[in-house]
Amino acid sequence: MIDFHCHIDLYSDPAAVLNEAETRGVYVLAVTTTPKAWAGNLKLVAGRRRVRLGLGFHPELVETRYSEIALFEHLVPEARYIGEVGLDGSPEHSAGFDRQRKIFERILRASSMAGGRVLSLHSRRAAGAVMDCLDRFPDAGTAILHWFSGDRSELDRAIRRGCWFSVGPSMLTSAKGMALAKAMPRDRVLTETDAPFARIKGRPLNPWDVDGAYVLLAEAWGCDVETARGTIRENLRTLGRG
Repeated sequence: MIDFHCHIDLYSDPAAVLNEAETRGVYVLAVTTTPKAWAGNLKLVAGRRRVRLGLGFHPELVETRYSEIALFEHLVPEARYIGEVGLDGSPEHSAGFDRQRKIFERILRASSMAGGRVLSLHSRRAAGAVMDCLDRFPDAGTAILHWFSGDRSELDRAIRRGCWFSVGPSMLTSAKGMALAKAMPRDRVLTETDAPFARIKGRPLNPWDVDGAYVLLAEAWGCDVETARGTIRENLRTLGRG
């Protein structure tokens, strides 16, 4: 199982969750939300064979933690994965959107200067603006649009520019999410939970709940569950070779 976008450090007992995930054989990309969380998360995931860490600066936190961008830029050379970063166009964050964009562009510039990174991107109500920024920094790395929720024209644009996508059980339980998943290139899809933010029936997901995404992807793709699992495993191998 592959959970390519999970906020491990936001659980009440992150070490216990990681222990259980490892017991169940889950590969986890542990994304972070602020640069200051990097050091503590490095200690949390140290020595764990199936866990990778993303250096993050969540767009919802940019307005209050703007000054941390210098620390982020300093840390980029240490990080193979960048996430969660991006833009959020929701009404409650619209006042700080220009500052979000400036921070995101500095993140992409730093990634480019470091030779490119794997980027787990937030794009809620801002898919077009995210891709505008990516177009300005074509060497920033491999863009993976996490829980993509744009419209079909935005999806088509993302596909044309080579973006990847990570989808989870919460996304795939909606009709729109399933329709988007059906239209995504199968060789550029990974699975995620976005836990513990994401919930099913009111319960926060755990990394191993990503198993539900395989069932739903199999339905979307018209194949059996083991074929869907194999596709996602091969996609992760392809990403690792890139």
